[in-house]
Amino acid sequence: MREIPVTDIKPLYIGQVEDAKGGTGITVFVSPEGMRAGIDVRGGGPASRETALLEPLTSPKDIHAVVLAGGSAFGLGAASGVMKCLEERGIGYDVGVTRVPLVVQSDLFDLTVGDPQARPDEDMGYRAACQALDDPNYRDGNYGAGCGATVGKITGMERAVKTGIGSYAIELEGLRIGAVVAVNALGDIYDCNTGKIIAGLLNEDRTGFSCSPAEMERSIRKIKNRFVKNTTLGVVITNAGFDKTALCKIAGMGHDGYARSIRPVHTSFDGDTIYALSVGDVDADQEVVGTLASEVISEAIIRAVYSAESAYGIPCAKDIAK
Repeated sequence: MREIPVTDIKPLYIGQVEDAKGGTGITVFVSPEGMRAGIDVRGGGPASRETALLEPLTSPKDIHAVVLAGGSAFGLGAASGVMKCLEERGIGYDVGVTRVPLVVQSDLFDLTVGDPQARPDEDMGYRAACQALDDPNYRDGNYGAGCGATVGKITGMERAVKTGIGSYAIELEGLRIGAVVAVNALGDIYDCNTGKIIAGLLNEDRTGFSCSPAEMERSIRKIKNRFVKNTTLGVVITNAGFDKTALCKIAGMGHDGYARSIRPVHTSFDGDTIYALSVGDVDADQEVVGTLASEVISEAIIRAVYSAESAYGIPCAKDIAK
C-alpha cells in the first residue's frame, strides 16, 4: 500500500474557487464521461440538491459532477453554474436538443465567518467547473468548500477553531481509493492514530482544547438555542467498479471514519454527508473498499486540520499548538 495524491484517481477532475475575504468557497468534482455515485446522509440538517438521483431505485446510472460548497442553503444555486459549464462543453445526457448534465450538491454553513452575505453562486459554480476541466487546482487547506470551515462550536463561534478541506488517497494492488473532506463540525477532531484531540472547542482562555462531549454532559436538560451551523462533507473516490447500490453502502461505511475522528458526530445540528464515486472498473471487494473508505476519510480529516491557517479571527490547530 502506498500513498498517492487524490488527484491521481482519474478520470475525475477537481476545481476550486473561494472568496477568501468573504469566507466561503466551492469544490467541484467533474467526470466528463460520467461516474457512478452513492450517498449516505447521517446528519440531521443537510443542505443538498438533487441527491435523490443517487438512490438505488432512481433511473440514472451515472452523474457528471458533485459540488461541495459553503453558504448553507443559500449556496445551492452554484450547481446551476456547474451545469452551464458542462452543457457548454457537451457533457451530459443527450436529449436531442442539448445535453443535460446531472449535478448533485451539498453545502456547509460558513455564514458566521467573513461576510455573511458572501455565498457561492452560479458564477462561482461556473468558474469552479471550468477550472476542473481546464486546469484542475485542488489543494488542502483554506480553499474551496473549506474556506470558511470551523469546528468546536458547541458553545458558539467564540471558542471555535479554523479547519479547512483535506485529502488522503492510497493505491493497493491496482486499487485506488481516496477521500476529500471539508471539516465543519459541531464537535471536536481527534487523530484516530493517537486518540488525541487535534482541533475543537477551545478552553475559556483560548490557549488549548477543551472537550465538547464534556461540555454537553454538564446538563441533560434540553438546550433551546443550540448552535446549529455545522456540517462535514466528504467524497470517497475509487477506481473500483461499483454500481450506485454498492456505492451507497461504501459511503455508509465511510461514516465510520467520521465517527472515529469527530466527537460528537451525526447530531441533529450537523448535516454530515458522504458521497462515494466510482470512476473505473477495477475488480475489488465491496467490504474491503468500504473499510478502506473509512480509513482514508479519517486521514483526510487530519489533513484538513493541519493544512488550515488561522483566519477571520479564528485560530487554527497549528497556532494553538505553538
